[in-house]
Amino acid sequence: ESEAQFQQKSLEAHYAHLTVHGILHLHGYDHEIEAQAELMESLEISILAKLGYANPYLVM
Repeated sequence: ESEAQFQQKSLEAHYAHLTVHGILHLHGYDHEIEAQAELMESLEISILAKLGYANPYLVM
């Protein structure tokens, strides 16, 4: 909860992001290398947008 508050987003949006992030890891995506991180973030943003959530990487 404190992380969601710090990032100024709802708890629901935070859990949605964590869920999508975790599912991408289960599908073999990672963020150890910059190119992989960019791809993973792009997929997260796209999937979350389709679910009706804002870009989780934008600072409010």
